[in-house]
Amino acid sequence: MTAKLGIAPIAWWNDDLAELSDDVSLEECLRQASAAGFTGMETGRRFPMDMAELGPILAKYGISVCGGWFSGLLLDGDIEVEKDRIAEQMAFFKAAGAPCIVYGETARSVQGVKSAPLSTKPKLTEAETAAYGRKMSDFADWCQAQGMPISYHHHMAAAIETEAELDLFMKHSTVPLLFDAGHMAFAGGDVIRVIDTHHTRITHVHTKDARMDVIDKLDRKKESFLDAVVKGAFTVPGDGSLDFETIVKRCAHHGYQGWFVVEAEQDPKVSPPLEMAKKGHKELLRVMAAAGYEVAQ
Repeated sequence: MTAKLGIAPIAWWNDDLAELSDDVSLEECLRQASAAGFTGMETGRRFPMDMAELGPILAKYGISVCGGWFSGLLLDGDIEVEKDRIAEQMAFFKAAGAPCIVYGETARSVQGVKSAPLSTKPKLTEAETAAYGRKMSDFADWCQAQGMPISYHHHMAAAIETEAELDLFMKHSTVPLLFDAGHMAFAGGDVIRVIDTHHTRITHVHTKDARMDVIDKLDRKKESFLDAVVKGAFTVPGDGSLDFETIVKRCAHHGYQGWFVVEAEQDPKVSPPLEMAKKGHKELLRVMAAAGYEVAQ
């Protein structure tokens, strides 16, 4: 089995908290990711949306586009409007040969609101989840037909956060799934059970580690998702509480092949991005070997 290792630029520049950003250029970010051993990077705010401009820069560092976030609004929005909103990114990702667009539902979400406690996240009834699932399925089918699939990111402080919410959403949809170990652990879910339950739908994996000692001390009635990020809730594999050897072995057991992407938003002054990227890559190489993956270079 084959795996590819990527990383997200959120370790260098945080799109929601500008103060948690390193003052480095796109080229320096790519250089550091390459030096750490990664061959893919998800896109971020300093990436030009034009392969004529970006392509030569990526090639210089042996990096490819391995995904990237789209802030979806389909929960309260219209499919035709979302088609228009995603069109530019879809064209760019097709030109880049990316495996998928990461769909994150931001309608009603409080993930980017520093003053909104975790307990104020949106909650859907089963009827609302079913209606949302139908809309997401139609949208995902359309994206697939255009030649650029989406992968749905369950996320803290969003409508689909917990294991139970994800189970219900998956029941009422046919949408491909992005499995994020860190977000599911933060939400109190059983990460192995989620893989076992939804492995046939997993098309992308975020290897975000979580510091459960930090998470367990949060006051969810007062503190926000961004407060948790600032406190260091997330980190790279091998630096937190999650057992990535078991997680990756479970992915291998179910035949997952594709990208494993380190996505660990941290304060770069506290956790230097290059140092953390090297640490995460080293741990991933170890667990990939233990799971029987051949890592593409």
